[in-house]
Amino acid sequence: MLQHFKYRSMFDNGQLPGWTISFFYNSKRIEGEYHPDGTITWLSEAPADEEKVKKMIHELMLFHVYD
Repeated sequence: MLQHFKYRSMFDNGQLPGWTISFFYNSKRIEGEYHPDGTITWLSEAPADEEKVKKMIHELMLFHVYD
């Protein structure tokens, strides 16, 4: 489970899509960039079960950003 999930716009004006994300997973802090097409660029080490984590992130972003 992702803990302390945070996201914010990459750009000051907030009109261009793209978000920086951070969260804790298995007691490790993970950071990345979430792009408008749903791809994620990891800024830290990618989680071991990356596909499972990506699915959780997509669900959170759909709920918080695109709702």
